[in-house]
Amino acid sequence: MYYDIRWKLRFQNLEKAYALFCRRVEEYLINKNKEAYQMALIQSFEIILELSWKTLKDYLESEGLKETTPRQVIRRAYQSDIINHGEIWLIAIEKRNETSHIYEISMAQDILVFIEEKFVTVLKELFENLKSKL
Repeated sequence: MYYDIRWKLRFQNLEKAYALFCRRVEEYLINKNKEAYQMALIQSFEIILELSWKTLKDYLESEGLKETTPRQVIRRAYQSDIINHGEIWLIAIEKRNETSHIYEISMAQDILVFIEEKFVTVLKELFENLKSKL
């Protein structure tokens, strides 16, 4: 019962962060060459990825499955058909770890391309899937 409520409360935070992330993507797409929009999208990516895996963790716990690390949670969520494209989620975790070491513009550009071309789609799938389970 506790975990069922917990994941739903966490989903509420995810929903707010998802709306913000979508706004940041839209702003970035209009202003791709402006550093402020690039950095805002990367920061929003960090936040939404953190909330995504923690929401998944809480959802899995509500289903009786206990995982602790982001990678374990992603693998279990993929095995349980809660997410598609587990490999993209694992890459997202790697990219998230890289964001604290962005020293070169090429690294930031690599992360931005990943967000735009891959992450936006898998995040939308996750959001819609979890929303359908409420």
